[in-house]
Amino acid sequence: MPALILVIEDNPINLELMTYLLEAWQHEVLVARDGDEGLALAQARPPDLVICDIQMSGIDGYEVARRLRADPVLHRVPLVAVTAYAMVGDNEKALAAGFDLHVPKPIDPAGFMSLLQPLLPGRAAAPTPHEGPAEGDGASVPEELRAPRRPCVLLTVDDGPLNVEYKIDLFQAAGYQLLATRGVTEALRTLSSHAVDLVISDVVMPEGGGFELLRRLRADAATRDLPFIFLTASARDEPSRLRGLELGADDYLIRPLPANELLQRIRRCLTSLERPGP
Repeated sequence: MPALILVIEDNPINLELMTYLLEAWQHEVLVARDGDEGLALAQARPPDLVICDIQMSGIDGYEVARRLRADPVLHRVPLVAVTAYAMVGDNEKALAAGFDLHVPKPIDPAGFMSLLQPLLPGRAAAPTPHEGPAEGDGASVPEELRAPRRPCVLLTVDDGPLNVEYKIDLFQAAGYQLLATRGVTEALRTLSSHAVDLVISDVVMPEGGGFELLRRLRADAATRDLPFIFLTASARDEPSRLRGLELGADDYLIRPLPANELLQRIRRCLTSLERPGP
């Protein structure tokens, strides 16, 4: 059952990743970049659940929890604390401040959603980004969003663990086979030994990042025509987008991006180009 979830987080990357994860599980997300903004949003539109960072500029997560618990309208809203620097006693301190749950970062996406589920309306079994048969054959994903043929292999290049977990869940549910790599060297090594239909790469990574990877692929006869999509949350500016396309990318996507739109753009790339993997 989809829920309205308020995320209060002053780190823009963490906020974007949390939003990406919750929307992948089909929840509606409100975002706030500090405690005061979060309290104002909660009062304007009471959420079903609040996820709040502890260490924030301005009022911290503990104070947010105390104020929510003192609010006659919001005092029953479930609260989840997240923190990057978990110390002994932090769990007890969070519970004493009024949180229902304390989760240290980095979070495991599937495990995190299972922890949230008992706090959400209905308390049903935890959903997946695309609910369907247990064997995960992608039958629950609409036909127009699924892999256009089988086998269809995607190579992802991303050094963010949360991003990787999300892509595994989403792409496998849509019927794709997935090879996950964390950088340029690993991606090139994988491509030398595996047939791939499409590369989906982040931009900002070690070893020159996605631009260097694409430059090397386009310079090699074996991978010159390999379909390539950039998917980034950090290189959002127009010069970066233009550079990626000039280097030969087939698409340049900026997160956050709804899961269905991402699958649609991948399928469109594969079906319109009709190029086989190397």
